[in-house]
Amino acid sequence: MSFITDKQTIDDLNIFGKRGHQSVYEIFNRAATRGGAELLENMFRLPLAEADQIRKRSGIIRFFQQQGKTFPLKSNLFDTTEHYLSNTDERSRLTHDEHKLGRMFRNAIGSDTEYQLINKGVLAIWEILNRMNVFLKEISDIALQSPYVEEWKSLASVIEIKDWAEVIAKPAPSRIGFDETAALDRLFRYHYHDELKKLLFGIYSLDVYMAVAGVAEERKFIFPEILEKETDTISFVNVYHPHVKNAKPNSLHIAPDSNIVFLTGANMAGKSTLMKSLAISLYLAHMGFPVAAQEMKFSVRDGVLTSINLPDNLSMGYSHFYAEVLRVKKMAEQVGANKRLFFIVDELFKGTNVKDAYEATVAITAAFAERPNCMFIVSTHIMEAGDTLRNLRNNINFVYLPTLMESGEPVYTYRLEKGITADRHGMVIITNEGILDILKNGKKE
Repeated sequence: MSFITDKQTIDDLNIFGKRGHQSVYEIFNRAATRGGAELLENMFRLPLAEADQIRKRSGIIRFFQQQGKTFPLKSNLFDTTEHYLSNTDERSRLTHDEHKLGRMFRNAIGSDTEYQLINKGVLAIWEILNRMNVFLKEISDIALQSPYVEEWKSLASVIEIKDWAEVIAKPAPSRIGFDETAALDRLFRYHYHDELKKLLFGIYSLDVYMAVAGVAEERKFIFPEILEKETDTISFVNVYHPHVKNAKPNSLHIAPDSNIVFLTGANMAGKSTLMKSLAISLYLAHMGFPVAAQEMKFSVRDGVLTSINLPDNLSMGYSHFYAEVLRVKKMAEQVGANKRLFFIVDELFKGTNVKDAYEATVAITAAFAERPNCMFIVSTHIMEAGDTLRNLRNNINFVYLPTLMESGEPVYTYRLEKGITADRHGMVIITNEGILDILKNGKKE
């Protein structure tokens, strides 16, 4: 089963980011190889929706975190190898008849480009096989007792092919002759091409595991605990946004009896950052990756959908409000399909007037509350909607981010508290900025 998400969610959470913006992907992209970076990107685009798959990947990354080993191969070997293996044209196959004086002369003066590329590819694979042979032997005892065991065996099955056993038992030399190049080329490019591609994929996976393990160790990220799906529970303990410097952590527990989180708070109080922190952690958890928190437990979800930075679509005639309506409709359709989903909506229906926004916020939130297998976090400035919802549903968790006033200036704690905020400091901020005085008296030089 595929994990449900979409471009809007990926953009909202800044998974890949835009130019000049920090992304979640770049936190983890310490891959040594181009293939590893591409595989990592694919993992980000396709989170996992099965507990066993998540648990296995998480276990492998933790295994390498515990070992503290570095990637055992030079990154430049792989571009050479990929280019070499991509050429399977039979016309480029080296034969004994080609080993003539002319070719030997061109080879000696470095003008036989095709042969040089083949020779470099053969030597690159020789070095990869030799170094991986050493590495796999080094970790064999512990790897065979770890979640990495299947992948270790897969890599070893290629390394142990008898046809090249004697060759890779010794380090790759800096040069080899035509006959040896031709013999190994026949093995590498034609007899065992698919096995070597399988080996490369396994090495790229190893690259990703080691890179992510290094990030977990360096940043002190933790690996979430997976709960049974049917418990429909997520517990965040001191979760924070991985890109916010000196971020204030917050804790939140979501269960069927409190599956709706109704979040209020003034502008700049930190609502959007908090919601992104929760969604990013849950997204990473479904990849089997470590998260920015002290502790986290979660029931596997079928997907994550957000509505945070929702654009209008003037080319299609959509106002911002209509874009919001369509977004909530998409969420409702997923709920109607009996999916266990995690939803985040920042400022529900802010594209319409206050009366409609109030009525719509109450109606939609109350309707989502009837689906205890889904989780819905909604933020709003309309505190009155919270007062109404208190009397309609008993499974709504009301929380807010407070604003304190010190010497007439707002101070934000960024710490969740229970209840609905009464903070209304918009005019205080406007007054402090002197906007009305400027409009009345003109800008002072």
